[in-house]
Amino acid sequence: MQVGDEVVSIGKIAGPIMILSLLIQSRSIISMFFLSHLGREELAGGSLAMGFGNITGISVIKGLSFGMDPICGQAYGARRYSVLSQTFHRTLYMLLLTCVPVCILWLNVEPIFLRLGQDPDATKIAKVFLVAFIPELIAQSLLHPIRTFLKSQGITTPLTVSAICAVLLHPLINYLFTMYFRLGVRGIALALGFTTFNLNLGLVIYMVVSETPLKPWHGVTMVSVFQGWKPLLTLALPSLISVCLEFWWYEIMLFLCGLLDNPKASVAAMGILIQTTGVLYNFPYSLSSCISTRVSQALGAGRPSRAHLAANIGLFMAFAFGLLAFVTMIVMRSWWGTLFTDEPQIINLISTVLPILGLCEVGNSPQTVACGVLTGTARPKDGVRINLCSFYIVGLPVAILTTFTFKFGFKGLWFGLLAAQFSCVCMMMYTFVRTDWKHQAKRADELTTASAGTDDLETSLLTTDH
Repeated sequence: MQVGDEVVSIGKIAGPIMILSLLIQSRSIISMFFLSHLGREELAGGSLAMGFGNITGISVIKGLSFGMDPICGQAYGARRYSVLSQTFHRTLYMLLLTCVPVCILWLNVEPIFLRLGQDPDATKIAKVFLVAFIPELIAQSLLHPIRTFLKSQGITTPLTVSAICAVLLHPLINYLFTMYFRLGVRGIALALGFTTFNLNLGLVIYMVVSETPLKPWHGVTMVSVFQGWKPLLTLALPSLISVCLEFWWYEIMLFLCGLLDNPKASVAAMGILIQTTGVLYNFPYSLSSCISTRVSQALGAGRPSRAHLAANIGLFMAFAFGLLAFVTMIVMRSWWGTLFTDEPQIINLISTVLPILGLCEVGNSPQTVACGVLTGTARPKDGVRINLCSFYIVGLPVAILTTFTFKFGFKGLWFGLLAAQFSCVCMMMYTFVRTDWKHQAKRADELTTASAGTDDLETSLLTTDH
């Protein structure tokens, strides 16, 4: 009976999150359609910019915001509700401050791309895109804290409704900015930010008018905002490194494409394939986000056995999805690329790699959910060690060897990702099996107490991995 109840609880949270994630991801797919219709150079430059922007900016914001997840989930389970509002404000201020150096980087990106050997024409287009992508970065800095604040309470339907309304307008906004106002690549980037601001507006309106007892502006004082930063930073910084280690790997693949014999076609194909992995990633990410919430709530409430059960169910569901994704990619290989472009060279590259991409998902899905378990148990340092080892000690050397030494070319880059994903899932499973759930429940109590800023407790338990 417990298993059935837990599956229902997971479905109630994961379902709306998955719809939300797919809707947000669909913005990028729509952007790729508009880029491809602007031309081959625009597609290559836009793909380069979106990859660089996502990895140096959006992933940084996302990674830092993960520090908020275990604190809010465990605090909600422990009924320490003021901690949620305090953590929301601390995270929001942290993310907005982070936007400053990222924006400086984007404004000066052209010489960086050229030094890394990228095509000059694609580089000029990428710079234009990134400058117009700054509003999206700021909008994401607000979206992630709001999403975590609501998700920690099990509130996900407003997220989905707001996303549906915002994304339905996204093609029209793209058309107006790109075609009607003739802003080209700049219009596509501005449309992304405009859509995220619309989503944020819907969520803010919901929080103002709803009768939900917890509001982000309740239980917050000027003094409380300056207290309790140590637990958040202790979790946010390793979470940032863990996320970036994985996402930066995709950026490295994009740059390596620029060194191949057919750089423009390779970069364009890689951009489309990264968007494809993004679509597939929505399911394990949504499940991971849900499992993180269920595990953290159970630990905060002092129910370690329930947390263990939620983690087991999540991992089983993730593995099943990985197998389904593998079969789907094999079936779609002959026509998926034609949805984005009519360039035969790009279509051929996509068709060749899709089965490898699907096989990567067999490892990626369970390792993503296992990462959610680490987030729910406030152990981001384990994620850092695992991602560093799997993507950079295993995956990157395999990618370079197969691509340039063994002459597999474009396909070799994806063999590197395959090696990284399977080594990652093996290490994640080993960490999961060794977890002491009763000890994690004790750490949850320590974390929420320290985050309240009511005393100067040592956070040694917080940073001790078991």
